[in-house]
Amino acid sequence: MNTKLALTTLAFCGLIGSAAALADKDSDADRSHPATFVKDSAITTKIKTKLAADHITSMGRIHVDTDKDGAVWLSGTARTQEAIDQAVSIARNTEHVRAVHSDIQIKSDD
Repeated sequence: MNTKLALTTLAFCGLIGSAAALADKDSDADRSHPATFVKDSAITTKIKTKLAADHITSMGRIHVDTDKDGAVWLSGTARTQEAIDQAVSIARNTEHVRAVHSDIQIKSDD
C-alpha cells in the first residue's frame, strides 16, 4: 500500500513540476507578464526620447510600439521622406532592437 501511495505522489509531483517549468518558460512570451512589458516599454521609451531629441516627432506624428521579440513598429505620419528615414535609422540604432517595420506615411499638412 505504501508503495502505491509513494508512486502516486511521485507521479503527481512530476506532473506539477513539469507544468510549472512550462509556465515559467513561456512567461516571457506573454505580453502581460511584467518583465516582458518593462523590456518592451524601455525600448519604446528610448526610441521616443531619441526622436524627440532630434525633433523628428515635431515633424509629424510618429507612433512607436515594440513587441516581445524586440521588433519595433513605427506608424503615423511625417512631413518628409527624410524624416521617415531618420526615424527608421534611430530605431535601428537603438540597443536591443532586432527589427524595424515602418508604416509611416508622408503627410505635409500635419
